[in-house]
Amino acid sequence: MHTVVASPSVRAQARRLSIDLQDLADRLGRTQLTMDDLSGHQTLEQPVNGYSSYWNVDHRQFGPVDEHKTSKIDRVASANLTAANAVIPQVTHHDEVDVSEVERIRAQYRSESTARGLKLTTLPFFVKALAVSLKKFPTFNASLSADGDILHMKNYVHIGIAVDTEHGLMVPVIRDADKKGLWQIAADIVDLATRAKSRKLSPDEMGGASMTITNLGGIGGTGFSPIVNPPEVAILGITRMQQQPVWNGESFVATPMVPLDLSYDHRVINGAVAARFLNDYARSLADPRLLLI
Repeated sequence: MHTVVASPSVRAQARRLSIDLQDLADRLGRTQLTMDDLSGHQTLEQPVNGYSSYWNVDHRQFGPVDEHKTSKIDRVASANLTAANAVIPQVTHHDEVDVSEVERIRAQYRSESTARGLKLTTLPFFVKALAVSLKKFPTFNASLSADGDILHMKNYVHIGIAVDTEHGLMVPVIRDADKKGLWQIAADIVDLATRAKSRKLSPDEMGGASMTITNLGGIGGTGFSPIVNPPEVAILGITRMQQQPVWNGESFVATPMVPLDLSYDHRVINGAVAARFLNDYARSLADPRLLLI
């Protein structure tokens, strides 16, 4: 028997999927294992909470069927999110934020944006505001150990950005977002998203996030419940901005509002803290002048 070589993330995933790494290494005839090895051996033939028989259906008996092999990215994501949904007691808190000032600042810097050749979207504001809130609410910038005994409090702020690609969902990470300005964050987003879509990201550019943002604003919807991406303890969902009538004390004014959907691990975060966190986040976006410093 030889010692199995595997990263901490691979070992954690193996525990979630109840895969014996030594047994897997023996069957593969090697000692070094990666995440792809785990996804390749977590199939529907293995029981999923005892319900695998529900998936074992010969669909051809009902009509013509085409079969397409799922991608490695999709299989890894599927295993991770299935484990997350089974283990994490997840709650989603919904709110919305007035982004009038964000839109005003974007318009103010439109000329500079053109000169830089870099479009300043709302996403850099969302990322920067999240970095600020994570500094104020350290339990959101943490990870719970697999046995639930230790809460790892992080002294860095890295923000994951979910990117929809033709190969599957990828989550590159913006490092030290709390120390970067809006322009640098905007440049990082463009760079990471572009390389994610062309599959040119390195593995170390997709790990270690404090928290993830999943933005469906460019597609649509009024809200959803994103699944927490372990080992993170929360995820922020954003959907399409809409003009809504908001009472200013004298009359209703058309106001750009963005829905926010915060899912969190209730083992670490309670509802009151989640509400305060999202309130703080919304305040930063409603008055984003401090984000420009």
